[in-house]
Amino acid sequence: MKKFLALALSCVMALSLAACGNGETASTGGDGLKIAIVSSPSGVDDGSFNQDNYNGVLKFIEENEGATVTPIREESGDTVAAVQAVKDVVADYDVIVCCGFQFAGIGDVAKENPDTKFILIDSWPTVEGTELATDAPLDNVYAAYYAEQESGFYAGMAAALSTKTGKVAVVNGIAYPSNVNYQYGFECGVIYANATEGLNVEVVELPSYAGTDVTGANVGGNYIGDFADEATGKVLGEALIAEGVDVMFVAAGGSGNGVFTAAKEADGVMVIGCDVDQYDDGANGDSNVVLTSGLKVMHDTVYNALNTVKDGSFKGANVTLTAATDSTGYVSESGRCQLSAEAIEKIDAAQAELKAGKIVPAANFNGVTPETFTW
Repeated sequence: MKKFLALALSCVMALSLAACGNGETASTGGDGLKIAIVSSPSGVDDGSFNQDNYNGVLKFIEENEGATVTPIREESGDTVAAVQAVKDVVADYDVIVCCGFQFAGIGDVAKENPDTKFILIDSWPTVEGTELATDAPLDNVYAAYYAEQESGFYAGMAAALSTKTGKVAVVNGIAYPSNVNYQYGFECGVIYANATEGLNVEVVELPSYAGTDVTGANVGGNYIGDFADEATGKVLGEALIAEGVDVMFVAAGGSGNGVFTAAKEADGVMVIGCDVDQYDDGANGDSNVVLTSGLKVMHDTVYNALNTVKDGSFKGANVTLTAATDSTGYVSESGRCQLSAEAIEKIDAAQAELKAGKIVPAANFNGVTPETFTW
């Protein structure tokens, strides 16, 4: 992941993108694919979810002279506004990359614009409010869910095997399915580590920050309620630290920056990054507060899909990407995490069991909850 962040920075410098999240166009000149990437209020430089999608586009542009990208930030985070943001620009681009569950409704836009290709991350498209099935994709939409519960599971194990206070927590943005998956997976990882290692680690939840998922169900957890509210993120981080939490898994987009700040200002508190390798974001003087990061390899998804557009092999699909294709994971590389060798060995062993289908963490809609999780 480090090389992709470096690539993003080099592209930004070379292309003089002074405001890459505000709708300015990055290009290499000439004719080629015109790409838009539409993201949440935290923009494509959020250091997390949106940026990893953007890195996939930047890699494609680096290799294809003439291709261009315009980052478009939808300011509200509202699902209706997100779809409208896509509708407003659909006539201007060959490919539109849509970052997040709030863009599910672009199915109707896609049907009305069959010549435009769409890459939808973290959702499958809906048409007239109904999500399309795996075997009924739109011809011009490549849509990918990820098994975030897997990455959350590794994060939960990492937290449980590393805490010194015996109290850990997961902090989320909004209770979209992807975020609930992270939460549930984290809780299952702690449950698994407790059972297999004889631990008694507590997952701390503050009732005033409980989340409500897309069906209206209370899923508990610690939800900021926004992906671009650093101030509330810091308040929530400080509240959890006051409860004795010393490891926090942060799946909150730009809001998570506030949680990172709370950890940096505390003593002995660590965070687990999300979606991408966030080790560099954890720098705190001569130390670093990042224990590891849970990964979704979205840049590869976007990059590969763009290449199919280029070579004419693009096909609409609704897929769920898992550990079996190395689409989920965690950071264990030396110098990019602070896990003990013993913890890495135990997480890797569990990862093998998960890939083999022997461990199935709870997810928002897979029929398993942390309370019913077993293996």
